[in-house]
Amino acid sequence: MLPTTEFALLRRIATEQSVNRAPSLVAAVVRDGAIVWSGARGLVDGTPPDTGTQYRLGSITKSLVAAVVLRLRDEGRLDLNDPIDKHVPGTAFGGVTIAQLLAHTSGLTSESPGSWWERSEGGPWADLEASLATGAAKHRPGRRFHYSNVGYGVLGELVARARGTGWLDALRTEVLGPLGMTRTTDHPDGRHARGWAVHPFADVVLPEPAPDAGAMAPAGQLWSCADDLARWTAFVGGDTGEVLHPDTVAEMREVATVDDGDAWTAGYGLGLQLVRTGGRRLAGHTGSMPGFLACSMIDPATGTGALAFANTTSGVAILTLVLDLIAIADEQEPALPREWRPADIDPALLPLTGLWHWGPAPFHLRVLANGWLDLTPATGPGRASRFRPTGDDEWLGLDGYYAGETLRVHRDAEGEPHHLDLATFVFTRAPYDPSAPIPGGVDEGGWR
Repeated sequence: MLPTTEFALLRRIATEQSVNRAPSLVAAVVRDGAIVWSGARGLVDGTPPDTGTQYRLGSITKSLVAAVVLRLRDEGRLDLNDPIDKHVPGTAFGGVTIAQLLAHTSGLTSESPGSWWERSEGGPWADLEASLATGAAKHRPGRRFHYSNVGYGVLGELVARARGTGWLDALRTEVLGPLGMTRTTDHPDGRHARGWAVHPFADVVLPEPAPDAGAMAPAGQLWSCADDLARWTAFVGGDTGEVLHPDTVAEMREVATVDDGDAWTAGYGLGLQLVRTGGRRLAGHTGSMPGFLACSMIDPATGTGALAFANTTSGVAILTLVLDLIAIADEQEPALPREWRPADIDPALLPLTGLWHWGPAPFHLRVLANGWLDLTPATGPGRASRFRPTGDDEWLGLDGYYAGETLRVHRDAEGEPHHLDLATFVFTRAPYDPSAPIPGGVDEGGWR
């Protein structure tokens, strides 16, 4: 990036590391699937960390586990509305759904009963399940957002049973390997930062433990580095490779629950945290474990993302730091618009384009790449949506009011488009065309 931008980014992380006393801190800005800037402050074993130095991901692990769950859904192995009892039978909370577990609306307790799991050696699934036999439900399922580390322990067991292997093996095979995230592991491997607690009233540090969390590991076990997390940041923004369809990742970014229904600033999707600030809508996840803080966020609208790691239990405002890095990059060096180029469009779709009317309201229909359609009001606000082809003369709504609804093209005797049927609404070339099957009919006297 430009020297002025790089200095502004470096100054931001230098201020964070110094003021909030982090033993070390490494950060990066991501665009077009790659790191375009990285910086570090502090020391790891006597030298500055780099983009290959491992730190703990903490709860960013949850997003990776969620990707495997969505792969199972896309394969038809499960439905997000399935009760967990269908796939992991016998629990005391079998009625909660997979979607509720993904979005932290299951009502399950936030932490596993017993010793603080993040600092304790974890046991197998049977031990976790037994500890949840009574008192696991803190809220009615679906009632509210209640962050549940336990819920992701349950999802890890779901993945293990669905794949017939451990959740980590499934993650390595289906996500980490295909994305090239070779430095993301369950325990430190190679150069890594040690986790520290910084004394609140003196400039001294205390080492933090890093035990294996056992059945709770899917909630926050993994270690990673900036190089790997940059690839994951791009994935969340839509650069999904062959791991998931971009539509599925867009679904993960949809709001399932928010902190305030009137003017929300923080929310949660399917395994992803959501932030709304300064006109932006970002997705990613924060992470914390004893001795570590981490964060990855991206703005899908601009394609700019950022990430940061610090090896301190608390103090560093890790989310604010990452949001500031994204803002600095986009304010000082806005991403250029993609070059316009003619699209490869089936000429047979061109007769669909142009002006259509829902009753007296005019709409424009455009053909997009890959045979998608875009329906928007000709003037002012209204029900706009994009549609993906699903068969001959059929498209599926992707967003807005018509998300999930089917648009069908009806043709005349010559095979020309005559009218559109969209969720029972009939669109015609002329307002209330009497030759179309307008519900309720058209007055024989016509317009007057």
